[in-house]
Amino acid sequence: MDMWVLRPFNGLFWALFAGAVILLAVASAILRRKSEQTRRRVLIVASFLTMLGFFTYKGLLSVDREYAAIYRFNWWGELPLHLCNVNMILLPIAVYWNKRPLMSFCFFVGVLGAAMAICMPGTGFDNYSLLLPRMLGYFGTHYAVMLEGLALVTFGLYWPRFRDLAMTALALLLIALAAFGINMVLRGTGLYPRANYFYTVEPEGNAIFETLYRWIPAPYLYVLPCIVILGAWMCVVMAVITALEWIGKRRAG
Repeated sequence: MDMWVLRPFNGLFWALFAGAVILLAVASAILRRKSEQTRRRVLIVASFLTMLGFFTYKGLLSVDREYAAIYRFNWWGELPLHLCNVNMILLPIAVYWNKRPLMSFCFFVGVLGAAMAICMPGTGFDNYSLLLPRMLGYFGTHYAVMLEGLALVTFGLYWPRFRDLAMTALALLLIALAAFGINMVLRGTGLYPRANYFYTVEPEGNAIFETLYRWIPAPYLYVLPCIVILGAWMCVVMAVITALEWIGKRRAG
């Protein structure tokens, strides 16, 4: 049914977005008076459920004939090494050991990356019914990564500071470089000739990356301007944080 066809910014898209915001708001309100340990446990459990859902989704994807006709399935190409998958793994580590640099990365980079993936789905995940298992898996994983990143702040486990920005941006560049190296190994050894983690080799139809590749037609180098997008996102977030702190001080004063 067409009503279940998920396209960026259609009615179903906004319904899912609204539902996600409400879910986060309700969870944050319920946990507000709980201990920090309880809030950490809830977020860690949610992260592990996301991982379980991710691997289940990949298993279903491996037997999806329609997807195979569009984009040949290969387990070497489905490892949890894309940006959102890396955040999915890092977040419970960050929360359990209370690692501020990791929480900063999961908040700034994870939320932005997941939001971009939701708004610009990859090949095989656009203009299809949300009821398909691969669509539920793709959007479910990315929504979970986005909400869990935001929950770091709404659960009161992390509060962004300007000192976090530079290291977070540098970490993204270095992790992307590592992903590029993995791509080269997988392609060079023939394990997966189309390896493209972090989209560091080719755009694969992503509108932003396609534009950047036209400007800089060189693997890895073409994604470097994305740091500008991250910088703009960080500035917006810190402007909101600064405004909230100013309002809080005015009320307290």
